[in-house]
Amino acid sequence: MARWKLVGINFDHFHMGDNLRFAHDHPDVEIVGIADDEPQRMADAARNFAIPPERVYADYRRCLEETSPDVALLCPATAHHAEWVERVAPSGVHVIMEKPFAASLAEADRMIAAMRESGKELAINWPLAWYPAHRTTKRLIDKGTIGTVIEVHFYDGNRGPLWHVADKIERTAAEVAAEKPQSWFYKKEHGGGSLLDYLGYGTTLGTWFLDGRKPLEVTCTVDEPADLEVDEHAVVVARYESGLSKFETRWGTFTDCWTHQPQPKCGFVVVGTAGTIASYDFEETVRLQTEDCPEGRDVAVDRLAPPEQNPVQYVLDCLERAAPILGPLSVETSRIGQQIVDTAVASAQQKRTLPLLD
Repeated sequence: MARWKLVGINFDHFHMGDNLRFAHDHPDVEIVGIADDEPQRMADAARNFAIPPERVYADYRRCLEETSPDVALLCPATAHHAEWVERVAPSGVHVIMEKPFAASLAEADRMIAAMRESGKELAINWPLAWYPAHRTTKRLIDKGTIGTVIEVHFYDGNRGPLWHVADKIERTAAEVAAEKPQSWFYKKEHGGGSLLDYLGYGTTLGTWFLDGRKPLEVTCTVDEPADLEVDEHAVVVARYESGLSKFETRWGTFTDCWTHQPQPKCGFVVVGTAGTIASYDFEETVRLQTEDCPEGRDVAVDRLAPPEQNPVQYVLDCLERAAPILGPLSVETSRIGQQIVDTAVASAQQKRTLPLLD
């Protein structure tokens, strides 16, 4: 018998396939059910993970009632994160919500309240948190290698959210063009746009690098494509007591960083009082400058081992040890990231600098 029973509910985001793979590969996990009101969206997962037909549900309620899971993976559209947590929480399950936290801070707080009432844990999964380069960067920061962090520079995105599905399988331009008019990624009411899709990565991991510090004010500018409801490019400047940091999101990079790094490169540059670290997605080294090596040197990234390889490993390990969920997956860090996102959205709408919202 597996120690943990897990279900996957709502397949709006293609990351569900990736997260179910983490569950499938975990020796102590059994995927006891999957649920979505559009059954065709579950076909690949059912086949890939040998989930029998009687465990594939069109009704999430039946899924929860009949399988009695310990943990639920949720991947709804951004604007529906709060309502899905409120639907699932009364079943007494721990929840791993796929990024971003929510479409607004008010919705994030609804999620926190629902899980607090259930007595179970809520974790927000940011896939960039599991990239070896970024975890190596955090280890070097915590060692004091670059002194106190004073700036975080973030640029990230991809060619567009419809160019790839689970396991980074590429799609054709014709497939992308056909789906784009119907996709929630391009619908304002569903929380679409590059800002809501990617900014939380930068602001949440940036808060992690900055040891929980918050900015004083935020300025955001977005592109305004004539034929779209949402942005595909956003630039955010956040002013901290230590100075300025920048967070930039982009749908429409020249290449995807998991195939060929575009220019600008996707990832982070972190500046400290005694050095700098360039930490780029999927790269095998980080670039480190220090006072005793100002010319810089390449440092091999850490080789991650269980339970530090993915969200399923990490959350279950925390549950088994009764340890708090820390870092980017924690409610505390993700909420600060969401505060910055909310302020950026308001700044872009009002076209002015705003103090950090709460």
